[in-house]
Amino acid sequence: MNRIGPGVRRLLEQAGLDPAAIEPLIDLAIAEDLAGGVDVTTVATVPVEQRSVLDLVARRPGVVAGIPVAAAVFDVVSGDDDIDLAFVAADGDQVQAGDVIMSATGRTHDLLQAERPALNMLGHLSGIATATRAWVDAIAGTGAAVRDTRKTTPGMRALEKYAVRCGGGVNHRMSLSDAALVKDNHVLAAGGVASAFALVRERFPGVPVEVEVDSLAQLDEVLAAGADLVLLDNFTVDQMREAVARTAGRARLEASGGLSLDVATAVAHTGVDYLAVGALTHSAPVLDIGADLRQVT
Repeated sequence: MNRIGPGVRRLLEQAGLDPAAIEPLIDLAIAEDLAGGVDVTTVATVPVEQRSVLDLVARRPGVVAGIPVAAAVFDVVSGDDDIDLAFVAADGDQVQAGDVIMSATGRTHDLLQAERPALNMLGHLSGIATATRAWVDAIAGTGAAVRDTRKTTPGMRALEKYAVRCGGGVNHRMSLSDAALVKDNHVLAAGGVASAFALVRERFPGVPVEVEVDSLAQLDEVLAAGADLVLLDNFTVDQMREAVARTAGRARLEASGGLSLDVATAVAHTGVDYLAVGALTHSAPVLDIGADLRQVT
């Protein structure tokens, strides 16, 4: 462990990412590529001591996320060998097709072995940031914010939620212990929405509690019980507007369920505080980023 250099470690930590948690993900990605023990193409075609520069280049416009993660891949692959990293863009930047995002200088063997894991992570996270920015732009000026969910890739939650932040979104809970979300199954088990809310408040008085409701009648019930954050599940735009009027500022409201970008503006204009969008992490297309080798010496 601790094969990530101090400079890249600082970048990760400044981004709110834990280098100790990211290094095993990188090891797994590298192990998938080197399952047979050797990169046969690179070993056959590239002299061992050859050095090069590898540019990571946007092939499509988008918002960048994961540059420190990609940099960590190059650090881990290179091991004790010298590798120089130069950053042209920063996470959260909008890039155009043809823009260089970052460059790595080192042994060609190391660069080519790091290329695919670095691109996989950078492209995936940048895709999430790009999708998030589209939602953020769609609701700009309304006072609402777009939030992610726990519909994330196993093992990648911290990185994917970081990418949402890079795109201008805000995070929902990271884990089941951060906050309570009383959903329909909890309501059924507890015998009612108000009783479920009360049970959580009694058992965990210091934990934020959000309650999911699927009708205006349930909304009235949880507002009377003292809920301060309510998730409106599959409400129509008209129902959301009525929910905002009934709530009258007593609680924050989050729209969820079946939301799409083409209705984002209308939903945000109802006055809800948040739009919960699972697609930010579970369905965002990868941003096309390539790697171009140059200055071979």
